[in-house]
Amino acid sequence: MEFSGALPTVDLTYSDVFLVPRRSAVTSRLQVDLAPRDGTAATIPLVASNMNSVTGPRLAAVLARRGGIGVLPQDMPLQHLDAAIRDVKSQPVLWDTPIVLAPEASVADALRLLPAVAGHGIVVAEGGGAVQVDRILGILPAARLATALPDAQLGDLVRSGTPALDADDIGSERHAFDVITDAGVEMMTVVHHGHLVGTLSARSALRSTLYAPAVDADGRLIVAAAIGINGDVAAKAKALAAAGVDVLVVDTAHGHQERMLEALRAVAALDLGLPIVAGNIVTADGVADLVDAGASILKVGVGPGAMCTTRMMTAVGRPQFSAVLETAEAARGLGAHVWADGGVRYPRDVALALAAGAASVMVGSWFAGTIEAPGELQSDADGRLYKESWGMASTKAVQARFGRLDAYERARKELFAEGISSSRIYLDPLRPGVEDLIDMITSGVRSSFTYAGAASVPEFHDRALVGLQSAAGYEEGKALPVSW
Repeated sequence: MEFSGALPTVDLTYSDVFLVPRRSAVTSRLQVDLAPRDGTAATIPLVASNMNSVTGPRLAAVLARRGGIGVLPQDMPLQHLDAAIRDVKSQPVLWDTPIVLAPEASVADALRLLPAVAGHGIVVAEGGGAVQVDRILGILPAARLATALPDAQLGDLVRSGTPALDADDIGSERHAFDVITDAGVEMMTVVHHGHLVGTLSARSALRSTLYAPAVDADGRLIVAAAIGINGDVAAKAKALAAAGVDVLVVDTAHGHQERMLEALRAVAALDLGLPIVAGNIVTADGVADLVDAGASILKVGVGPGAMCTTRMMTAVGRPQFSAVLETAEAARGLGAHVWADGGVRYPRDVALALAAGAASVMVGSWFAGTIEAPGELQSDADGRLYKESWGMASTKAVQARFGRLDAYERARKELFAEGISSSRIYLDPLRPGVEDLIDMITSGVRSSFTYAGAASVPEFHDRALVGLQSAAGYEEGKALPVSW
């Protein structure tokens, strides 16, 4: 990356900079390879943050199916983390994970899991798990839920005889797309040897031509998990590796500290053969110390998150673009990589983080309000759907993390809480699912690459030309509603 014009004399965040177009030989966005090449199996540079309100097994599986990585949060009890990892590993790679409900379930039950939007559906079946084909009643389109009474039973609403795809008969994604559209349905069940193995919509079949799934050596979806720096860190790392985790994230708010270095050395000494991510940091010195202790990927960002109040409470942090720029340069010299953590609100910000040298970009609150994020859908007084979100240093997170302490010790911890304890993240009716956001983000980033004349992430690091802009310049770039 290089600056257009004079070098900056102050630290910069994403809104302070822009990309300048260059002569390009990249003629199509489909020529662009977004693989981060950071030692993980990811094929797109997106990582779901290890926040309780962002990443659970459902979102992690969907994100991996489209090439990214979800990081399960460290606040989960070890047995729950083990179960979540195994859950992701058991999910289909080529098909969507089916949402299965019994015919006796109500519309209200379904709406807690899935909004009434097009392109999604519920498999209504007797039994659960690997459901026999002759016990599947059909697929109920999610949009049908909008016109049904809350207490109506799904078995009374589903149409029988919904066509199914046999996994052995699907020759290609195009073939599946044509079969679904020719049948005039939104989605179909996918069966194999008489068992339900997934669902597939026309849009999912189309997405499969654009994204390569992120899979392990056994062809299963990948997943990361976070661990803190206290307690028996090595024992927890070994347990997660035994469960099948693909990436370990050693995480604390202030990553450049002695206890982090001790934890990293303990994990690295296990020689588990897994990428080790550590953070958070914002300086080249932090990179050097954490890489020396065993990290191969650095998590960069202090204070830019939407749920974070660290900068206002402590004055500690650093504008994110400059933090990524400095740490990525230092990491590159040591053979390590950077994940930019926080501060992205538009696809442009993801592109700028990659331009600054990040291998991948972590997304938190942006994913929190999606269908696949943890938690049930709720509605406000106006009927708008939302999910709750909270910061990982907030009082709510502290209470969950230290729930087993006695009341006195827990109260002492709560005195030092930072961040927002509860916030409503509203479901975007145009992009209700995490895949919808992935489409939007990667489409914008692919275009950024073509403007820079780059066909890969390393090329984009080299060719990105960045300029400085005023606040008015940033506002000029926003689309405004037309008024007549």
